[in-house]
Parts: sequence; structure tokens; C-alpha cells
Amino acid sequence: MTVQAKDELVPHPVKDQLPGVDYCINSNPSWAEAVILGFQHYLVMLGTSVIIPTIIVPQMGGGNVEKAQVIQTLLFVAGVNTLLQSWFGTRLPVVIGGSFRFIIPAVFIALSNRYNAYLDPRERFKQSMRSMQGALMIASVIPALAGFLGVWRIVTRFLCPLSKAPLVLLVGIGLYEQGFPLLGECVEIGLPELVLLILLSQFIPHMWKLKLPIFERFAVLLSVGIVWAFAALLTVAGAYKNRPLQTQFSCRVDRSGLVSGASWIRFPYPLQWGIPNVDAGQVFMMMAAVFVSLVEVYILLPMSTGGFIAAARYGSATFCPASVLSRGAGWLGLSTLINGLWGTPSGSTVSVENVGLLALTRVGSRRVIQISAVFMLFFSVLGKFGAILASIPLPIIGALYCVLFALMSAAGFDLLQFCNLNSYRTKFILGFSIYMGLSVPQYFKGYVITTGRGPVQSGSATFDQIMQVIFTSPATVAGVTAYFLDLTLARRHPLTRKDSGRHWWAKFKYYGRDPRSEEFYSLPYGLSKYFPSV
Repeated sequence: MTVQAKDELVPHPVKDQLPGVDYCINSNPSWAEAVILGFQHYLVMLGTSVIIPTIIVPQMGGGNVEKAQVIQTLLFVAGVNTLLQSWFGTRLPVVIGGSFRFIIPAVFIALSNRYNAYLDPRERFKQSMRSMQGALMIASVIPALAGFLGVWRIVTRFLCPLSKAPLVLLVGIGLYEQGFPLLGECVEIGLPELVLLILLSQFIPHMWKLKLPIFERFAVLLSVGIVWAFAALLTVAGAYKNRPLQTQFSCRVDRSGLVSGASWIRFPYPLQWGIPNVDAGQVFMMMAAVFVSLVEVYILLPMSTGGFIAAARYGSATFCPASVLSRGAGWLGLSTLINGLWGTPSGSTVSVENVGLLALTRVGSRRVIQISAVFMLFFSVLGKFGAILASIPLPIIGALYCVLFALMSAAGFDLLQFCNLNSYRTKFILGFSIYMGLSVPQYFKGYVITTGRGPVQSGSATFDQIMQVIFTSPATVAGVTAYFLDLTLARRHPLTRKDSGRHWWAKFKYYGRDPRSEEFYSLPYGLSKYFPSV
């Protein structure tokens, strides 16, 4: 065979399930390895659980004690919701945590003039938290009903790989502000973490062959441990004594205030801040956040989930049937209800960074995620111990995000293998939706920076904020654009079905069309008999 014949270009084979995964959803590593991997997932989800209260709680009038209590509550409900989703929802290996998309409506509620009457910061915190609780609990009804009544099941059957790809891509890329900008707040520890993580997970495994894949599987734990110790040495040595306060807060390991504010033992419980308040305008604000959050996990209200798509891919499962997506949506609604009942400033969504960790470790085991949920519950009760881990400098977390969000986004490219990339229709829908998903949010954010208010000025502050929440989400804009164009542009053309990948998606529209669905998505304890998927 000639060299030319060997180098002849042929298309790579299409794969319904991602090859190269060491442990799929139903296979499990040893218990010892599973526990370490579960702790690693817990460590990764800590970033969002710390960042959200760090931004919101001070706006509510809370201090370090309130911030530590909210973080403990977020961890507790995350553990509960993760277990519920892995047992009775989609059954995918996903962590259910807080969402950055709730920051805007939560701050909007916290800064409401109605709370200026409370001079005591603790009382102001409680009153604003009660309003957030009431708004979340009422807003959670929408995804719960839409999921359990099968509304999303009907709508998701109109999806195809072409309309999903921009969504999945923008779910990760759209969080670029949480990556290198967060790392750059303390380059001397953030950049070493990024370089070390890439070396350990990507380069060293190819240069140094070991019997056990230690480096690629535990790169996050190893790199964070090394750089965190380095940051502690810099702190003890006094490297930041004369630096600005913001630099000290970002770089030092003793500036978060979480250890001093946390209790040794504290059980988060329902209605811990008092009876929730209900304000109609604030409810609509949180409904908008629920909508946008479900877009990033679920492809906007009537569409499929970016996080679930990627998790199914990295767990080496087949694509979720529409009925499974609808079931998962219902449980996400209940998760947001639980968040409101226990008292957090955020609803629930799939943790994007943990989906990226599935790809980094090549372990998509459901058991590992369930073990990580146990760690969430454990450290939410033992506050001091959890606070020590939660005090990891945020630039280290930003370095992790640079890699994990990128891997999450890469799952969107997987869907393009089912599309015809030689079609001009495909190129237009992909390019235009991705571009608009980046450009429109930038316009809305830039408008606020230059004028102090959003571009939508209807005369109703609540409606204006709803529009701001929706159109500052890259995944929302990209998903809506791709979905609309795919359903309307040259819909009746004979080549459109194959160009969009609909011929591939057809076998996943209904639960029983692919025999593998039962293997990955059937309910435990024989519950599928009483709650069948269709």
C-alpha cells in the first residue's frame, strides 16, 4: 500500500456513544477511587457555591456569618437535588447546583427600596431573603408542571443536532467572564494553576505511562493542592501585606471570612429565615431567571438541555429521549422549590464545571456523582471543615473554569458529526446563531455599563429587568435563534432533514425506539412500571 493510499482522507465514523470513556454511567470504579473522584467533584462545584453568596449576600446586608450560612445551605440543597436527579430525574451523572443566571434578579430584589426601612443589617438580610424564597418557590411551578405534564416532551421532539449544537457550545463559552478574568485577579496563583492542570491532565499522561491513570484522573486535586499550598506560603511570607485590599482578598488564603463566620455544626432546615414573602413583580423576575437557567441546562423553556446533552455524551450514553428530558425538567423545578424552601438566593441548574470534569477524568459513573452529593451534605453540616475548603482563593477556581467550561462547550461540536457541514443552510444557522449568542448579550451588558440601565425601557422596571436577564444569556440567544431558523428556513426542502441531522435524532424522539434507552434511563426500584417513559 502506497503512502498516498494510507493518507487518503475518509470521514471519521459517526458515534452515537462517545468512545474512550473509562467508566460509563452504569459502570463504577473501585470504591476507594470513586470516593476520591466524588470528593474532586465536590471541590469543583464549591466555586459556584461560594461565588454566588459572595456577590449577593453583601447586597442583602449580610456579613461573613450570613455568607457562611448561605453557602452551607447551598451545599445542602445541592446534595439533596443531585441525589434526586440521579435517582429519579434524567439519571445522568450531573451535579445540580446554583446558577450564575440568578445573580441579576437576586441583586435586583436585594437592592429594592422597600428594604431601606430596615436599619439592622441582619434584619434587612432576612427580609430580602424571604422575598427571594417566595419568588423562587412560586417560579418553580413553571418547570415542574412543564416537565411532569409532558409539555417539554412534546416540544423537544422538534429538536435536532443542528439546533442543539449552538446551545451546548454557548453554555460553556458564554461563561467566559468567570474564567480568565477571575484567574487574572491574582495571576501569581491563577496562572500556575492553569498551567499545572493542563500539564498534569494532558501532557504528562502521554510522556509518562503509568499502570494507573493517576494524573489525568486526579489532575484537579493534585494541581489545586499544590497551588493552594503555594498561595498559603505567599500569605505567611507576607507577600501581600502592602498590596491593595482587593488583591489581598483575591490572593490570600485567609481573607474570605468563611472560617470565622461558619459554625462548627449547623443543620440547614426549611424556612430558617422565616416565612417567605411574596411580591408579584419579584416573582416575575425569578420566573425570568428560571427560564434562562433552564435554557443553559435545558435549551430554553421548551427545548432540550445543554448540560444534560454534554453529560450524556461524556457518560458514554445515548442521547436522552424527549420523555427523559421532560422528567428531568420536572425534577429541576422541584429542586428550585427546595432551594426556595430552605432559603437560598439561587435556583437550581446543572453544574457546567462538573460536566467538564466528566470529560477531563473520562469517568461518567453515576455512583461517583452520588458520592459527591454525600460530601456536599457532610460539609454543609460540619461548617468549619467545609469553610476551610471553600476558602480556596477564587483565582484558582477561575483557572479550573478555563479548562472545564471549555470541555463542556466541546460537547456541542460532537453534535455536528450528524449534520451536513457542506450545506450553506447549516453554515448560516450555525454561524449566525453563535455570533448572535455572543453579540447580543455584549450589547445589553455594554449598554448598562455606559448608561446605567438596560436598552429595554418600557416604563416598567420589572419588565426591563426580565428582558435584561434573558438577553444577557449567550445560551438563550443562540438557542432561540438556532431553534427558530431550523424550524422555518427551507423546512420543506428534501435535503433539510438529513442536513440538520433529524434522521439521526428520529430514533431518540421516543423512549422505546432505541433499546439502549432502558439501560441508561430506566427508573430504579421498578418505578418505570408505574411511571413509564414514552
